[in-house]
Amino acid sequence: MSGSKSLKQRIADREVIVALRVGVTMGRAEVEAALNEKQYDMLYVEGQHSPFTEDQLTNFCLMAEELDIPVKLRIPHTYQTYLIGRYFDFGPTAIMVPEIEAEESVEEAVKFTYYLPKGRRSFGGPFRRGIATGKAPSGLHAYAAWWNEQAVLGIMLESVEAISNARRFVKPGLDFIAFGTSDLGLSLATAPEFPIRDTDECMRYVCDQVKDQVALGMAIPTEPDERQKYLDMGITIFQETLVPR
Repeated sequence: MSGSKSLKQRIADREVIVALRVGVTMGRAEVEAALNEKQYDMLYVEGQHSPFTEDQLTNFCLMAEELDIPVKLRIPHTYQTYLIGRYFDFGPTAIMVPEIEAEESVEEAVKFTYYLPKGRRSFGGPFRRGIATGKAPSGLHAYAAWWNEQAVLGIMLESVEAISNARRFVKPGLDFIAFGTSDLGLSLATAPEFPIRDTDECMRYVCDQVKDQVALGMAIPTEPDERQKYLDMGITIFQETLVPR
């Protein structure tokens, strides 16, 4: 973690951010051991391809907040952007939306991430970040203003359609764009007419267009010695894993 800057500000400043992917059922001792072994900037809970319950997510986020490390959740489906406010009520600081292909999905994700006047997230819930630990200001307007400067929203590009439309997805309130190379590779294989034939080149194409407007990240695990080519593209958000890929 870096001084008093929020995760959101560090991402905006293009600091290198490394998330540790963990299982939502992991206990405090196991998480603490991983954090003591190496420095990470957030914990990543994978909700698209791995099972979790609302209670499990809530308890995990409370434990992470006690350890002073934010949690990122990948929500189960693109069409659940209307539920983003509810997911945030369980305690994550960051949410990543998979398989974005429509501009409207990004707009809806932004709307339900932030409170008025920035968005339309509904106010309430005792398990929101900062409430149980007293780390957030109390009061309606104070908390809403604080949250709007803390929330982190990311989307994933995983198809040739998404790569083609990436510039349209850059909206105020979007903090980062991540690349999902597995589904992107499958998409390329079924679109022989697409002029870019390699996942690295797809990422480079998007980075060249938007890296000055929004931060960029990898949605697959990478080791430190694998990252230089991505850093050269302008990618600054990475992940490692404690659970099977």
